[in-house]
Amino acid sequence: MPRRLNGWRALLAPHLVFLIPELLMAAGPFVIQTVARAGRPAFRMPDFFYGGQALIEGVMMRGRTTVAMTVRPLSGELLTISEPLPRALQRGRWLKVPFVRGLFVLYETLVLGTRMLMRSAAIAAEGEDIEISRPMMIGTMIFSLGFAIGIFFLLPLFLSTFADDATESDLLANIVEGLIRLVVFVAYIGLIGLMGEIKRVFAYHGAEHKAISAHEAQSPLTPVEVDRFSTAHTRCGTTFLLIVVVISIFFFSFIPRAGVPLPLLFLSRIALVPLIASVSYELVRFGASHYGNRLVRAIYQPGLWLQSLTTRPPDHGMLEVSIASLQSCLEADRAAGTPKVEATADVVDPSTGVLP
Repeated sequence: MPRRLNGWRALLAPHLVFLIPELLMAAGPFVIQTVARAGRPAFRMPDFFYGGQALIEGVMMRGRTTVAMTVRPLSGELLTISEPLPRALQRGRWLKVPFVRGLFVLYETLVLGTRMLMRSAAIAAEGEDIEISRPMMIGTMIFSLGFAIGIFFLLPLFLSTFADDATESDLLANIVEGLIRLVVFVAYIGLIGLMGEIKRVFAYHGAEHKAISAHEAQSPLTPVEVDRFSTAHTRCGTTFLLIVVVISIFFFSFIPRAGVPLPLLFLSRIALVPLIASVSYELVRFGASHYGNRLVRAIYQPGLWLQSLTTRPPDHGMLEVSIASLQSCLEADRAAGTPKVEATADVVDPSTGVLP
């Protein structure tokens, strides 16, 4: 009979749900590579590059064919678990349909990321994996998403109602709501980053970025070499969430407020969340494919700045965890005979984590 996930670590999952979109950035459409073309640096998108997600005392990496999770339990040794990627994340038919694919990929990554978070919590606390039942998974996802929608969408709307009396403009009131949402989002990440356990998760987040950057720069995957790279990365999932928050200002600005009951305004925000997420997904794809443009890089720069709140410098033990997880995916892809993706040494600047 499968054991239940108990303990305070299990309560961290709702607070870390914003890290899960990191898996959205793992597939090829989000990856930029510098290529010499006619003597000038140009940018192209390769078929695939690796990405991952920070866990509780661990790191998950996504490859072409598998997803691997490496966790360091209290006993100190590394435990790596690998499993095939969900079919929908490999070659689902909906992955080619614009403004629809984002919802399907986001759903699959939420299921996968939440399950791995819960499993890592059990391994970190008890040293062994547990079976996550479907009702437990669904319950955790509903609670986590409800928590995120409540604090990042409904709370800013409620707080902005105090501006309705100060202005007769629905547009201005909606802009005030959007600015409150942005402040709440940044403040929330900053506040939970003060928690001891969350700090460690953010350090594993930095370790994940360092390992991926080292792999893309074709550097040896050793803690010493990997540690040379920045904790920032151009395709961090934090950028996706920042785009969601900013784009929501645009969408909600068209919704009238005068005379509309607050419950209906709440419903309008919830109903538009899937549309905002799908549009944000497409904008990230567009930004990736045009990252060679200076204006595009400038627009996406705030996402790199925000990573200073969601990453911490990892120690060498954390780097060992991220390297083990990445190597598991690399070995599985080599065994499956998938084509090798070449990377150039100037894909990222080791000191900054960004493209030159």
